[in-house]
Amino acid sequence: MEIVHVYTKLRRELGRQCLFSDRPAELLLDLLPDPSLGLEFIPKNPRDQAQGMDCDMSVHQVNTERFHTNSCGINHVEGGWPKEVNPEEIEQTIRFRKKVEKNESYISSILQLSSVMEHCIRQNNAVDIYQEYLEDEEEVEGSQESPSAKTINVFRDPNEVKRSINGLSWHPDSGRKLAAAYSCLEFQKPSKDMSLDSYIWDIENPDRPEMTLKPTSPLICLNYNPKDPHILVAGGFNGQIAYWDTRRGSQPVEISSVEQSHRDPVYKIVWLQSKTGTAAFSASTDGQILWWDVRKLSQPTERLVLDLGREGDLNRALGAISLEFESTMPTKFMVGTEQGVVVSCIRKAKTPAEKIVCTYEGHHGPIYALQRNPFFPKNFLTVGDWTARIWSEDIKESSIMWTKYQSSFLTDACWSPVRPSVFFTVKSDGVLDVWDILLKQNSPTLSLQVCDQALNSLCVQDNGRLVACGSQQGEATLLDICSGLSTLQKNEKNLLSAMFEHETKREKILETRQREILLKERSRSEQGKEEEEGGQEEGEETPEELIVRAENDFSSMGGMEQRRRTEEDG
Repeated sequence: MEIVHVYTKLRRELGRQCLFSDRPAELLLDLLPDPSLGLEFIPKNPRDQAQGMDCDMSVHQVNTERFHTNSCGINHVEGGWPKEVNPEEIEQTIRFRKKVEKNESYISSILQLSSVMEHCIRQNNAVDIYQEYLEDEEEVEGSQESPSAKTINVFRDPNEVKRSINGLSWHPDSGRKLAAAYSCLEFQKPSKDMSLDSYIWDIENPDRPEMTLKPTSPLICLNYNPKDPHILVAGGFNGQIAYWDTRRGSQPVEISSVEQSHRDPVYKIVWLQSKTGTAAFSASTDGQILWWDVRKLSQPTERLVLDLGREGDLNRALGAISLEFESTMPTKFMVGTEQGVVVSCIRKAKTPAEKIVCTYEGHHGPIYALQRNPFFPKNFLTVGDWTARIWSEDIKESSIMWTKYQSSFLTDACWSPVRPSVFFTVKSDGVLDVWDILLKQNSPTLSLQVCDQALNSLCVQDNGRLVACGSQQGEATLLDICSGLSTLQKNEKNLLSAMFEHETKREKILETRQREILLKERSRSEQGKEEEEGGQEEGEETPEELIVRAENDFSSMGGMEQRRRTEEDG
């Protein structure tokens, strides 16, 4: 509804009507200046003044005292026996039990406690607290969740002189412990004040390490024994191999002799599949692969020199910097070298020359990481220079997939143990990249700036959820990966298998085409040589005749030039 209010007024109350007309200008008032009024003015210089109503505040920092915790254990033994009874004597204990069982108070106590115990048992059996109600429902695919990761803890080198973390290894059973190898590989950087110790951390206590490993030389790599979680084997800067039993303390149980060890730092050591669970093999830049039994480290059980000429010449050997061994393929192993070449080997060959099977070339620098896909062992991942490459054993000329060249150097990489299409890489600018090649191949699915220093090492827990990164300043950062990147997706294995097969076929076609082109060029060059040889036979000019003919041509050209100048002067 519209409301309207009308105002009414008489015409005579509106005022006189305005009538405008043209007329000349006329002076209505003229005020002359009065100098006497200037004496009454007070001169005042202008001044700006600002006033603020903000309260004055001060900033204070308060650091609370750090709370240190200790791990303590209690050993419960059989007790409750009287002083006159020795619990180790079976006859005395049996005699005392029979005496107590005949006591009426004992029988009444048992009858009273049995009713309470029966009630608790019935109550526990009434409801199954471990029952899974949503077992049959399909899991929501993790791709719907945006990729993410968060930092859980940071474990810092407790020494004043910081060292880089060059090796990480997860505890094989609980995954609650993380072993880190600390050393400095920069040229002429180590000092006398630099500690030699490496540490084992409890992931819930970043304040101080749970255990200290005290080697004779800084450790570069270390690895937990998958069969015995108390055993660690490690490689040192001086080329020696040492192993620890954490139940025996911080000192190594046994160390290899200097004469029988590597001549260069040991960059990788891996446990082998054996009945005893004590076999391992190591790689070093001295060009040797050594097999060990940690129960007797006086000398290696076997040697292999990475001489591609298959002559065993150590001076021509390629420096090994990474190793790969898959338990499902116990006779095969692979070696990544400083020269950017991956060497595929067989251990059970008759002669050392037959152990080197083939090579894969594709990187412009050292191969810092080499690992087979845990779901598709025929495909393996390498990291060197500025790229990560995925290879197939059937294609030796080139990799089947690769990342674009990054702006920073790649230092380490590994596959996800639960998702076949996911792998992790770390770079020298402190960035962790998570790649899902089923989702996209040109760029990582997730990039995370872990720290400002270079990241040197990487290790993923068996559940694929926790990732540990070791930095150049001795910081081990523990990251929690989102469920979308750590949970097996629907039909993921089949899709990745089809992708690998497609890329392998494509590379085979390209390789075949390249061979055909080379054969055609070779046949053309041979045909051209035959034609040149045929032309020489028909002419049958000797070198002396060719020289005489060249001299005659030169003299005739000189005479023609002289006649031309004479004609011009005339």
